[in-house]
Amino acid sequence: MTTVVRSKSDVDTHNWPGIAFVPAGTKAKVAAPVADFLFRRAVGTLPLRARFADGSVIGGGGPESPVMQIVRPADFAARVGQSGLIGFGEAYMAGDWDAEDLTAVLEVFATRMATLIPRSLQRLRGLYVPKPPRAERNTTDNTRSNISRHYDLSNDLFELFLDETMTYSSALFASGGTREDGEPLAEAQRRKIDRLLDRAQVGEGSRVLEIGTGWGELAIRAATRGAMVRSVTLSTEQQELACKRIADAGYSERVQVDLLDYRMVDGEYDAVVSVEMIEAVGHEYWGTYFRTIDRVLAPGGRVAIQAITMPHDRMLATRNTYTWVHKYIFPGGFLPSLRAIDEVTESHTTLRVRERLSMGDHYARTLRRWDEEFTARRAETSELGFDRTFDRMWHFYLCYSEAGFRSGYLDVQQIVLDRRGDR
Repeated sequence: MTTVVRSKSDVDTHNWPGIAFVPAGTKAKVAAPVADFLFRRAVGTLPLRARFADGSVIGGGGPESPVMQIVRPADFAARVGQSGLIGFGEAYMAGDWDAEDLTAVLEVFATRMATLIPRSLQRLRGLYVPKPPRAERNTTDNTRSNISRHYDLSNDLFELFLDETMTYSSALFASGGTREDGEPLAEAQRRKIDRLLDRAQVGEGSRVLEIGTGWGELAIRAATRGAMVRSVTLSTEQQELACKRIADAGYSERVQVDLLDYRMVDGEYDAVVSVEMIEAVGHEYWGTYFRTIDRVLAPGGRVAIQAITMPHDRMLATRNTYTWVHKYIFPGGFLPSLRAIDEVTESHTTLRVRERLSMGDHYARTLRRWDEEFTARRAETSELGFDRTFDRMWHFYLCYSEAGFRSGYLDVQQIVLDRRGDR
């Protein structure tokens, strides 16, 4: 494939060679007109408008509908033609299109995700859509690299938009997810953590395993209850800051944070808690994940996890698809469905799901808070060494995620498991 250089002051060609160069090979030339046709066809049926650089407007939306600004139509079509939905995200990163309310635009697309492409062309999906690279499968050799690419970006970066608890998962708001009441995000995050610990029956003397440390808030709150906690992570940045926060809170004697793959955990624990870590496991290893939990859970123990989920049919359709999120945000990740969790635990373990709490609206609200804070502090991301393209990528990621939860395409669940005979 050949490429054409476009000079753009907001793209660093060293950091983002795939964004700074517009696809110009045979595939792009052939696919761009098709992509343009399919985009116009889809937008014509959707409640939004697309405004082009020449002033023309298309779309099925009215005056109050969200608006896409197509800044460079030819580049937009070339990227989408070359790489499909990956190209759609890359076109935003490059500035080929924009939107004043990005979440609203993406929510429209998320609502119709399964029907945007005609069924006749969906049958060709396997021939066109790239498969995840083998180097990103979550083997014991690859997983640490996958985790590092996201969570080791910079503790300072995450501190810019997270609240004081440094909690990077859905909060649980007192008033629900849809009504904004000004509740501090930190309070909602602690409510989420406390509910998980309550459901896992963590108390004085409990032996707790946490799979996925984050920056230590759950371990700290478990320790305040009198529990002894072992937490495992593969992020060196998270381990360093979590240990500092734990020490500052006075719980170093009660909490041990190990840089360790969850598959290597030993010991026996009264409670296993894991918050939004299953998404990083990869569907090939869900059985391993739950078997590990089953292996280390003491008789009478309980498991409480928080998991982002997607519809089962979409999970099956996309499990071998390489996406924009894989390429730029979470390499090796994949979201389970509720049915998949039930089937895997029933087939591979003695664990059974006992209860669920759906929190999708709460996650949309959490993501909106994060994006507002990130946007307000963009000048500081530059001081940390992150360029404009990174800012657009991160904004797209947060809005893309929020749109998924607002549309109902994504959900997040608190799930409690135990062994039937242990209750």
